[in-house]
Amino acid sequence: MSEDVRLVAWVRGHVQGVGFRWFTRAKALEIGGLSGFALNLADGRVQVVAEGPREGCEGLLDWLQGIDTPGRVDGVTEIWDTPRGGYDGFAIR
Repeated sequence: MSEDVRLVAWVRGHVQGVGFRWFTRAKALEIGGLSGFALNLADGRVQVVAEGPREGCEGLLDWLQGIDTPGRVDGVTEIWDTPRGGYDGFAIR
């Protein structure tokens, strides 16, 4: 059985105004088993918080760092932690 984790990622680049949060939510739902949110930050980054099985969170991080995202990702900074819970599905904020 996979351990549950919390991924917090900050995505830099041209990631606002291109549907990035919507596609991130769609990818999280496609992976399945993930809860959390995607949020535009005032400095132009998108913050992504995902909780669920480690494999699912790693898959979402791989997608965030890959070439299939909308816009242009210049870099992703991530932190791994223990899940905190309290999310109902995967939301766009």
